[in-house]
Amino acid sequence: MKPMVYVETTVPSFYCSSRSELLPQVRRTREWWDSERHEYECYVSAVVLDELSAGDYPSKSACLDLVRELPLLEITEKVIEIAEVYQRERLMPLPPVRDALHLALASYYCMDYLLTWNCQHLANANKFRHLEVLNTRLGLDVPLLVTPDLLRPVREPEEEQ
Repeated sequence: MKPMVYVETTVPSFYCSSRSELLPQVRRTREWWDSERHEYECYVSAVVLDELSAGDYPSKSACLDLVRELPLLEITEKVIEIAEVYQRERLMPLPPVRDALHLALASYYCMDYLLTWNCQHLANANKFRHLEVLNTRLGLDVPLLVTPDLLRPVREPEEEQ
């Protein structure tokens, strides 16, 4: 079975970005999406679709098209309760609840990875131990919180000649 990845909103946003200051991240995101994504089972949620649909920006339709075919994880009452725990225990910021929901979805649905460029609230090594403690208390698996830079398929090392 392929590893499961919850694709958070920043990934399609970076894929479609034309901002020059983000060029290294944009390139790596495109490389992962175009060449490595097939190594994983990828999922999104209504939270991702809502965030990508919000506002008026040039790449909106391209971002939505990118994730349109990915399966949606359902936001259940249990997922909302988990997100509330993350906020109450100060793992995730208070409103808006979106980052807490991304993490709750990845945890509840036993994703191997939460893929994001949000290094302040999600892919933050300083939060990982707190997440482990909370998820253990809640009886949940702990997804690895990674950027596309860190998520690379395992390949067999080439033999030296």
